[in-house]
Amino acid sequence: MSALPTPFTLPDHERQLRAKRRGRRRESATAWGFVLPAVLVIIGLSVVPVIWSLLLSFQADDLVTPSHWVGFDNYRALTEDPHFSQAVGNTLLYTVLYVPLSIVLGLLLALVLNRRIRLVGLYRTLIFIPFIISETAQGVLFSFILDPQFGAANSVLNKLGLPSQGFLTDPNQALPVLVAVSLWSGTGFCVVIYLAALQDVPQNLIEAAKLDGAGRWHLLRHVVLPTLTPVSVFLVMWQTLQALQVFDLVYVTTKGGPLGSTTVIVYFIWEQAFKNFTAGYGASAAYVLALALLVVGGAMRLARRRKSATAEGAAR
Repeated sequence: MSALPTPFTLPDHERQLRAKRRGRRRESATAWGFVLPAVLVIIGLSVVPVIWSLLLSFQADDLVTPSHWVGFDNYRALTEDPHFSQAVGNTLLYTVLYVPLSIVLGLLLALVLNRRIRLVGLYRTLIFIPFIISETAQGVLFSFILDPQFGAANSVLNKLGLPSQGFLTDPNQALPVLVAVSLWSGTGFCVVIYLAALQDVPQNLIEAAKLDGAGRWHLLRHVVLPTLTPVSVFLVMWQTLQALQVFDLVYVTTKGGPLGSTTVIVYFIWEQAFKNFTAGYGASAAYVLALALLVVGGAMRLARRRKSATAEGAAR
């Protein structure tokens, strides 16, 4: 009579390996159980709208009747639309004025506030507070201050013997005034970033430069500014992206007027999609803006990489 076969038993190391695999699968399942709701929210609120709006940009859609496919007609219409060209020009002008001015003013204020002066903490706080105020609140505030008839600005000008100004109602002044309002709030962000960066400037380099007889201007030019270059590149990119997407301030104060002098790209997109009910046309303009933002971000990143590579090569 033959003996019964004994059941096959796995070696100890094989059993331990399988137990570890089962434990990892359980951990992964538990982790996905916690993460999955957030992933679904992100996909539902960002990825799906992006894809839907991309498809919408190739359609004629008035948000009421069924849409139909028109291909690249919306994009071709943008190239022939004078209102879109005006919006692009206004946005570029706003960006060209706002970005360098905010960075230069932020750097100057940061250099002043980086010194040991009385009540410096209060000054830093007062400069940063406008940044945390929403653009909507800023628009309401300055709409009252700059009102051509009852505003405080013209009242002060009249007391000084100067003529009243149109400000936001003057086509020649409206966009520069919006830039000035944006500087009032946006410069505080640059000040805080530069103040943090100034703390990392090597003191031994400053002391060595002083021992060599370097004055304040030479210290700023040859020691401080080169150290702040990465921060400056970041601020240029950040402020540019913010300037290209300005909307709230325009909507609250001028609504694109007068005579379209403050119509920027994002306001043009909103106007086409939700005022003129040409959602497909507005979506195509939105993707032109998205492409411009990608180009700006890519160019800034490429320039930063090349500069870093050049610096590393010089150090070697």
